[in-house]
Amino acid sequence: MGVWGSLNAQREGLAAAGADAGLHATAVALPRHDDRVLIGGYETTRAALERLWSETSYRMQSLRDDRACAEEELEGIDLRTYRSVTRLGFDARRDVAAPYVATGARPRAAILRDQGVNGQVEMGAAFHRAGFEAVDVHMSDLFEQRRSLEDFAVLAACGGFSYGDVLGGGGGWAKSILFDARVRDAFAAFFARSDTLTLGVCNGCQMLSQVKSLVPGAARWPRFVRNRSEQFEGRSVVVRVGATDSPWLAGMVGSVLPIAVAHGEGRVEFDAPEWDSRQARTVLRYVDGIGQPTERYPLNPNGSQGGVAGLTSTDGRALIMMPHPERVFRAIQHSWCPPEWDGDGPWLRLFRNARVALG
Repeated sequence: MGVWGSLNAQREGLAAAGADAGLHATAVALPRHDDRVLIGGYETTRAALERLWSETSYRMQSLRDDRACAEEELEGIDLRTYRSVTRLGFDARRDVAAPYVATGARPRAAILRDQGVNGQVEMGAAFHRAGFEAVDVHMSDLFEQRRSLEDFAVLAACGGFSYGDVLGGGGGWAKSILFDARVRDAFAAFFARSDTLTLGVCNGCQMLSQVKSLVPGAARWPRFVRNRSEQFEGRSVVVRVGATDSPWLAGMVGSVLPIAVAHGEGRVEFDAPEWDSRQARTVLRYVDGIGQPTERYPLNPNGSQGGVAGLTSTDGRALIMMPHPERVFRAIQHSWCPPEWDGDGPWLRLFRNARVALG
């Protein structure tokens, strides 16, 4: 079509919408297929201009935050491994839960939150879309016995900043469970049931890692401590789904997917130095632009060894992860995704898998 044809098409579209009054438009640039920028007689690479643009931010970041992280982010402008990559190992358009949803049965999912948690709306929406009855459950409902975990098939602990993270990420939330004998026993009984599934995201992940003594097969889960950057990290990253028999990730193994993160304490720290991420049942890792696990910032937003982003219990029924699948279960929620993604995004498969697992 060319730049003028494209410009005319834009004008016609505005005119059809009645928005062309007083409009003056002219073409100022042409797209290129390489990584270079040409302005008049000046030509350079996109990376060189981005480094100039980022210089002031880098100087401030290197003084305020972890200097090595600031340097890695600046260096990454030139590296191929910093480019986004996606790889789907399944058909995201296929609704694997459809036969189960068609029965009319909607298993109940407890969308669990506490003071300071803010991710319950997106979490509830994702489970509802996948065929569940999503029920808002506040910890006060459990303490005051307005709700019982016996009535639920799924427990989803949501993200946010419970108790302002003053006792560490998820610390206050976890202790409120562990220090109340009746509530502690209720959680232990839920986790012990073979007909339940558990998901912990972000703050919910941090909380569940601190009540791992109640979760069968979770003894080697790590703690989640301060990010290497020394800052809250809210950005889009890419993770790879590793080999696993977890029902949560059925059919997704090998997929490389963008996902949102938003946390200040996401770096894994294992109880024993000889424990590694394989022994802890790692199923999600932050990866670089060629799909390899990475510890480089900001591709790995917190510095977790081996790029650890998510883990399961030994039987796979419990999944904890720092990234937020519920914030990107629709393709439109991604800040960037391949243009062919539309409607339901690939991360909805995780929630639909849970519906399939419950039959």
